[in-house]
Amino acid sequence: MTDDRPAAAPATLRKIDTFTALTSAQADAVLALLAEAARADGQQAVSEQGRLQLRGGEREGVRHLLLSVDHRLIGYAQLEDTDPVEAPAAELVVHPSHRGRGHGRALGSALLGESGRRLRVWAHGGHSAARHLAQVLGLALFRELRQMRRPLADLNLPEPVLPAGVTIRTFVPGRDDAAWLAVNAEAFAHHPEQGSLTQRDLDDRKAEPWFDPAGFFLAERESDGELVGFHWTKVHAEERLGEVYVVGVRPGSQGGGLGKALTTTGLRHLAASGLPTAMLYVDADNKAAVSVYERLGFVTYETDLMYRTET
Repeated sequence: MTDDRPAAAPATLRKIDTFTALTSAQADAVLALLAEAARADGQQAVSEQGRLQLRGGEREGVRHLLLSVDHRLIGYAQLEDTDPVEAPAAELVVHPSHRGRGHGRALGSALLGESGRRLRVWAHGGHSAARHLAQVLGLALFRELRQMRRPLADLNLPEPVLPAGVTIRTFVPGRDDAAWLAVNAEAFAHHPEQGSLTQRDLDDRKAEPWFDPAGFFLAERESDGELVGFHWTKVHAEERLGEVYVVGVRPGSQGGGLGKALTTTGLRHLAASGLPTAMLYVDADNKAAVSVYERLGFVTYETDLMYRTET
């Protein structure tokens, strides 16, 4: 969520159109807008999931709001209404050279209308302008997501110690898809964004240039080959940054040190790839996970904030 203080903009010049699917040309224009904003802000205003949902046709529960002035795209918002319990979630961005003219407020108001005034909005980076916009829209702080980082050059983690009867191997695309989706759903049943991933979501990620099964580690029981956990790493090549993309352990296998062993395995892999730094995302209120990552040498780098309506 990025914009400056809302100021009046001529209503006759501004237009907001809502789509359930974007054409290739529209998707390209939105991606170009996001790239311009990222260069100015130092980070993406729309998450990876949101960017993946720009292409591939209609997706259940997803709407795209395109704000144009004089037929030029200068603002974008995405609304995802797939959580059966929580309010719809949104992200929005305004072109850096068009901020401070009320476009962010217009997009936010449109999102409130589309969602029936039940809305959650991400502010990546938690910048002051986004906080001000949230206040103007009547949204209250709801969630804090930390990005944590640590250097890999001095990584000195011991060999991972696995629970008895568990081995680690790498992901085999196609063969392991269904089993991984099942473990992911169980491990993140409390986390709708991650736990609700579908085959289509997995296919989207496998089609990305960064996907590398050699950095996607699966833990399985030797006795029956059942998957009990995983650590999916990711490499941001341009930034030379490795990511602890997602670590999950099946509920019945938690508490035996498997999560730590999987995390260590992935970090050692990223370090062996010659990357200088590793990053990860973790909810600030997940004190146990934050503590584990701090013991592994991670420190908070920046924070994403989520705001929501109070009704």
